[in-house]
Amino acid sequence: MIMTSALEKTIIALDYPNLDSTMRFIESFDYTHPASPKYVKVGMELFYAAGSGIISYLKNKNLKVFLDLKVHDIPNTAYGAIRSLAGLGVDILNVHAAGGISMMQKAKEALEGFETKLIAVTILTSLDQQALSQELNINTDIQTTVLKYALNAYNAGLDGVVSSPLEAQLIKNTVNKDFITVCPGIRFADSQSQDQKRIASPDWALANGCDYIVMGRDITQSVNPALTLASLL
Repeated sequence: MIMTSALEKTIIALDYPNLDSTMRFIESFDYTHPASPKYVKVGMELFYAAGSGIISYLKNKNLKVFLDLKVHDIPNTAYGAIRSLAGLGVDILNVHAAGGISMMQKAKEALEGFETKLIAVTILTSLDQQALSQELNINTDIQTTVLKYALNAYNAGLDGVVSSPLEAQLIKNTVNKDFITVCPGIRFADSQSQDQKRIASPDWALANGCDYIVMGRDITQSVNPALTLASLL
């Protein structure tokens, strides 16, 4: 039971370029074994390459799906985009909090009648304070900015946010303890950070406010993904 519970909090990022490579990974697991995927993330690369068929395939495997397309546009366009995606039956969709409260409210309206949760991306884990200040001209510190975006998302009626694990506990303490925190940037201690800068280990993240941890290459590029997934526990 403990093993299953921990795996349900681990979202595997399927960062593959096509359906075939994704299926090879998914089919490599024995789904009668507790150490098999429970939750997966489909991002832009895979969704744009494989289309909505990838969602049907994954749902037929009884997997929960986070469709990570980061919708960011004017309110009416965001509404239309989310409404178009709502029928796919995914478990989580997201928008970008930088689109503002009105956009997030309209996106949430588009999910009326659906069980899909809507969350907002705050600040990407690939950005650090220098990039925030010098490139984006945002002069508050990252934690303050993330918290403001999270409060906006909460006030817009969303179910949670995507943040780095470093801000998750602050969001829980300040916004609402039941506000969902989905945290990418999760790496084993001996792995490279690659293009992510605000990172943490799985055990630290789950102990510090992350409801869900998102892990990609540490699992998907492992020689033995099943063994690697089991090692999380």
